[in-house]
This record gives sequence, C-alpha cells and structure tokens, in this order.
Amino acid sequence: MDLTFVEARVLASLAEKQLTTPQQYPLTLNALQSACNQSTNRDPVVAFDEQAILDALSSLKERGLVRFVHPSHGRSAIRYRQVLEEAIGLEVAELAFVSVLVLRGPQTAGELRLRTERMAPVGDLAAAEHLLDTLVERGDVVTRLARRPGQKEERFAHLLTEDSGITHDPDGTSLPDADAGPDGHFAEPSPASDPPGADGADHGYSPGEPPTLASLQRQVLMLSKQVDLLTRELEALRSELGA
Repeated sequence: MDLTFVEARVLASLAEKQLTTPQQYPLTLNALQSACNQSTNRDPVVAFDEQAILDALSSLKERGLVRFVHPSHGRSAIRYRQVLEEAIGLEVAELAFVSVLVLRGPQTAGELRLRTERMAPVGDLAAAEHLLDTLVERGDVVTRLARRPGQKEERFAHLLTEDSGITHDPDGTSLPDADAGPDGHFAEPSPASDPPGADGADHGYSPGEPPTLASLQRQVLMLSKQVDLLTRELEALRSELGA
C-alpha cells in the first residue's frame, strides 16, 4: 500500500484499540498519540508529536483509510477511526494479524496467535497458519519471509510500507539500520553469536575514542534487536510446548 512508517503506525494503533478497548473507540488525538507512542507491544518504540500524527491522519483520510468523527452526544473533541478492513476487505482476525505485524515487526504464526488473543482469537496454531496462508495468497498485505538459520518456523511481515532497510528513532526520523549491510538489507543476528561489543568490536568507534551519539544509538538498536529476537524465540518455544 506504500504507506509511510508514521501512517502505518497510526492505522495499526487505531485498529488495535478498536479491537482491545472498543469502549474507548474511536480515539481522540491525545489517545491516538499515546497508542502510537506506548512503550509496550511496539517495535520500535517511537515518540511522535501531534503534528506528525495529524499529518498522517489527513493523508490516510484522503486515501479512504481513516474517518474523522466530529463531536456529538456531549463530546467536545474530534475522534478518529480506521476503515482499513472496509477499504481492502479484511476479516476481524485478519485485521488483528496485520495490525500486530505493523506494530511489532516480523513474527511467526505462534507469536501472532498469542499476541492477538485479546483482539480476535483464531483458535489453535493450525488455524493461525491457515489465516496467514490466506493473507499471503492475497499478495497485498502480508508476505512470508525466509527461515532464519537454525529455525524451523517461518516468519511473516506486513506489506503496508516499503521495506527500506531503516529503523526509526523515537522522534520519528530515520536512522540507518544498525544491522543493515552495504545494500541496506537487514541481516538478523545469530542467537549463538556474541552480543555487539562483547569482544570490544563493532561499537562504531575506535578504542580510545569517545563514543558518538550516533554510535551509541546504533549499539542500543543492536542490543534491542537481540533482546526482541530472544523474546520472540522464547514465546515461540512456549507456544510449541503448550506453556
């Protein structure tokens, strides 16, 4: 769909809150900002200001993906609701899967099943895999990623934005991916490898030189990716064991 990173985060945050807290939906601008910037269940964590969100909302409205709900019945603020499922024809469970992929990045079927339980339960793992197969066959919202070395489970990613090999810092601007290669494509770290900097290398600066802000940001991003990777693998293992 060629959405921007901010547009996709706004759209997915609206969908998530619609399915998890329907009594508070549609969202005010303040509530939407909090949903976009929350520190849990988000990868990466961001800190969008109101103007960035308003710009995204205007663009999404023009594309028929968001509607503005004007004040009524005692309410004094404009509220916002997403209509992605209406625009492209998604079932509720499909919307939940796409939203979580946008909010948390590539995941396995087991991870998605666990993380959408409060939004739209899909049943067992086989049901989750079938739902993902259906979304992949559509060809416009979800894609299947190649297995990583040493892993038997496939991961899935959304197609709402163009993968440009970058990550976003908390103020919404773009930084080069800490793990991106010369061609800009992301290379996942191996779980068995030493964490960045464990041997004194790959800090982004030479020994004896003070670290720059950019090098520290890269190091934090790499460590964050490794923590997230280990967390996903643990959740997948617990799912397999029925824990």
